[in-house]
Amino acid sequence: MNAGAAPGHNAPVNPAPDHDSTPDSTPDPAHVHADAAVLSGLAANPALPSELVDRLIEVAVADVDFVDDLAERADLSREQALALFARVPDSGVRLAGAGRLIAADVDPVAEPDTALALLDEGRGQPEWARVLVADPCFLRRERLAACKGLPLDVAETLAADPDVRVVDELALCTTSPEIAARLAAHPHAQVRRALAWNEAVPPAVLLALLAGEGHDDPPPDTDTSVDDPYEITVLHIQHAALRNPSTPTEAAVAFADHPSPMLRQALAQRPDLPPELGRRLAADPVPCVRADLAENPATTDDALMLVLAEDEDPDVRRHLAHNPNVPLDLLTRLVATTKIGAVLLPRIATATPAESEELARSRDSTVRMLLAVRRDLPAGIRDALATDPDAKVLKTIAPHPGLSEARLRAMVDRHGVRVLAKVASNPGASGALLEDLTRHRPPVHKAFREIARHPHATPQALLACLAVTDGRSAAAGHPALLPEAVVELLADEDHQVARAAASNPALPRTVMRQLIRRLMP
Repeated sequence: MNAGAAPGHNAPVNPAPDHDSTPDSTPDPAHVHADAAVLSGLAANPALPSELVDRLIEVAVADVDFVDDLAERADLSREQALALFARVPDSGVRLAGAGRLIAADVDPVAEPDTALALLDEGRGQPEWARVLVADPCFLRRERLAACKGLPLDVAETLAADPDVRVVDELALCTTSPEIAARLAAHPHAQVRRALAWNEAVPPAVLLALLAGEGHDDPPPDTDTSVDDPYEITVLHIQHAALRNPSTPTEAAVAFADHPSPMLRQALAQRPDLPPELGRRLAADPVPCVRADLAENPATTDDALMLVLAEDEDPDVRRHLAHNPNVPLDLLTRLVATTKIGAVLLPRIATATPAESEELARSRDSTVRMLLAVRRDLPAGIRDALATDPDAKVLKTIAPHPGLSEARLRAMVDRHGVRVLAKVASNPGASGALLEDLTRHRPPVHKAFREIARHPHATPQALLACLAVTDGRSAAAGHPALLPEAVVELLADEDHQVARAAASNPALPRTVMRQLIRRLMP
């Protein structure tokens, strides 16, 4: 790859100069294109001096992109957080989420969204709920309904809210038995379905919902513009109740012969599924029911899994492969007849060292590939898989920590472009290896993306990444990039690249100061 097209390509590969000095070849930042992306990047730059953070706070206004970046800075002091909150109250939600504000800082009347953010995290004042429950904005009342530990009088007010979306959220989140019992008789099916999902609902209420008690017709004067909630039927409510693990098992099993496949499928997914019921569902005529049964960890009967392994539907066999209790020998048979993909299967993730040795010696390359997905393999098994003759096994093992550079280079020599990107993603790949991968012919664009964000990437490797489309943003923000190249990228036509450069801690501080003086005089 021709690195000559990259910024700063004639710069020597050597340690970056002190951040308080600007290289002679650096263009005057006054000529850098000033846009919101650069300011956003500066505000997020971890090396931005505290006095420049103060300056950005002084000029911050609502709806300016860099406000969010300031609010999320890890080094923001309490004084700076309060100053930003006073300057831009809309920043309060992010500041609260970052733990920068406490209840004493917030007026729930003046800053209701920030108050809600603190309430949601359990750091607000309970009495705020009595103020916010009267907010004219239904979105705020809806967010309030999702908060835990609401006073009973507030929950009762929300339960009678004229907007069904607010009541729906309350039904989904309430932990109050009194409120749950009240909402079980709510005229809106949407509310009753949300209640049926709630695992904190008492079993007696869930039994009533499962029995189909309640009204199915919408109440009069209904606003039908709200997502057509009354298309929800008793079956939808029963489905939610069957999926709810708090619903008593003895009530759930009564639906094993229900004519609705949706309900039988929900039953097949239950963690408390009795073995005898599993055997009945294994003969269900609907494949998705059998598939969910096959993957359910409650399915532990070897004989039943043998039946499911012979199922004519490949989706059933695929789901069985994801069951953590499937016998290892049965799993290897499934792999031969079912497309699985390079994913970590639960049973392989828990394979013992002896079982892993056996899998590594399998004649089926797909079995070896599935083992190679693990990232905690013993060194001997890992190194053996690193010499596997099948490229798909090598692609899968290549990112494994601990592989030597010699083994990584041997993979590239043997299989080239097929393994290049995966080798580049190995956390132990050296800077020299990464540089060599950028010069591979033909080039592999996915490899450039991996190299650009690799902690061992060298300045020269990053310059090569900048010469191609893939990975330019990651390379522009990499702290190993030469400072002069970082400065040039501030004027890049791609705003994501410019922002990444502005956020790069390698950006000289003198340039940061000049930029802020120009952009925020």
